[in-house]
Amino acid sequence: RFSPKSGLPTELLIVASLTGAFGSSFLYGYNLSVVNAPAVYIKKFYNETWERRYGFSVDESTLTLLWSITVSIFAIGGLVGAIIVTPIVKFFGRKCTLLLNNVFAVAAALLMSLSLLVGSFEMLILGRIIMGVDAGISLSALPMYLSEISPKEIRGSLGQVTAIFICVGVFTGQVLGLPEIFGQESRWPYLFGAIIVPSLIQVVILPFLPESPRYLLLEKHNTSKAEKAFQTFLGKDDVSHEVEEVLAESRVQRNTKLVSILQLLRTRAVRWQVITVVVTMGCYQLCGLNAIWYYTNNIFSEAGINHETIPYVTLSTGAVETVAAVFSGLVIERLGRRPLLIGGFGLMVVFFAVLTVSLTLQKTVHWLPYLSIFCILAIIASFCIGPGGIPFVLTGEFFQQSQRPAAFMIAGTVNWLSNFAVGLLFPFIQGGLQTYCFLVFAAICFAGAAYLFFVLPETKNKTFQEISQAFAKRNKVSLEMQEINHYPGERKSSAEQESTFTSSVNNGETKKGIV
Repeated sequence: RFSPKSGLPTELLIVASLTGAFGSSFLYGYNLSVVNAPAVYIKKFYNETWERRYGFSVDESTLTLLWSITVSIFAIGGLVGAIIVTPIVKFFGRKCTLLLNNVFAVAAALLMSLSLLVGSFEMLILGRIIMGVDAGISLSALPMYLSEISPKEIRGSLGQVTAIFICVGVFTGQVLGLPEIFGQESRWPYLFGAIIVPSLIQVVILPFLPESPRYLLLEKHNTSKAEKAFQTFLGKDDVSHEVEEVLAESRVQRNTKLVSILQLLRTRAVRWQVITVVVTMGCYQLCGLNAIWYYTNNIFSEAGINHETIPYVTLSTGAVETVAAVFSGLVIERLGRRPLLIGGFGLMVVFFAVLTVSLTLQKTVHWLPYLSIFCILAIIASFCIGPGGIPFVLTGEFFQQSQRPAAFMIAGTVNWLSNFAVGLLFPFIQGGLQTYCFLVFAAICFAGAAYLFFVLPETKNKTFQEISQAFAKRNKVSLEMQEINHYPGERKSSAEQESTFTSSVNNGETKKGIV
């Protein structure tokens, strides 16, 4: 059972975290890597379909365009999902949003897995964009749900579950793509059909777990269900302290009406929080990890590894990614967010610089390709110990209940636009700069680390009010002014708020001892 002294989560809190992530961020990671292994067979399918329809083979440039669309359109779907998530989580709640999101996953899985049988590559492309919508929704709804069900003592560790399952998803896609499993011409549709399995598991288990207690209390005003949710997740009967803590936030923010993006951007009290989320999410995608995946096979080949063996060696990248993410989850509450995030970007700068040198000179010194392999694994590990998951944690910690959906929409939009930009621009950067392209990513990582060093306060074990106070001076507002002016033009008076709160007590919605 969780207690502040033990610092351990309850069994149901763990189940909720794992189930939520398995049907959400796991699928995001899985779909990042699943298209790599069957790429040759999918292109052949495109060519055969084209020839059957039009009587001639598709030219190389059109085939490349179709394949590029297939890969990159996942990010367009993700952007759509990030944009529509705010009204969905407001109306349906965090848990129900995760459940309903499985409709997109199952539909995408059916379209992609049946595309070969039907003979329509358009089904595969449509499935990819629908799967992107699923990912865009889940990468906002899942961190929101985890941050709201977690006690502040372990909020960072449970928040890292998002990143851990992204890594596990990438690794699973690599394993299932091996020739002995589904990495064959006749079996590649099964890679996409497997998406249904995590979705069904989530649909079976998650309905039996509570909704976010903060959502129930602050947005649905259902105190009894919120108390039961707190009791379930915390494993104790007396949750008066937790309920009062949330209600105190409600009294501070004066109003729990959903805040729009424009309102959030106009709120001076969270200006630097928004900027920090934009910077961390931008660096999350622009730090060059996608470029690492592009170079991996070439570097392994230069090191003398047989072409047939490379898919198995590539599994080491997924394994390192997963181990580093788990390590981060275990130490984040001990070390804090700041050192892991800044240290992760800092280490990436160092290893990008070394990788640039080793790639440039590797044909002159026989052992340098092995140094390149080490640098690749070190960059992946550095990314996963901090930058790979903490941006999602910070977005959940920086903002109040009413601000959180809009904040995640901003974070998701930056995330997916940056993802699309990397996919679109990296081939040109790589073509122009060759191995020196990694210096661009080193510069981005350095800029991100420098910004966070000067701006980011430590947020572990802190309430929203404490985090707001840490930003108050930089936002040039006093804490008192934050409490008064959080929602310009949309706040209730103190008397009205107190009247509403007293009325709810008199109506029996709040149990004795909570207030």
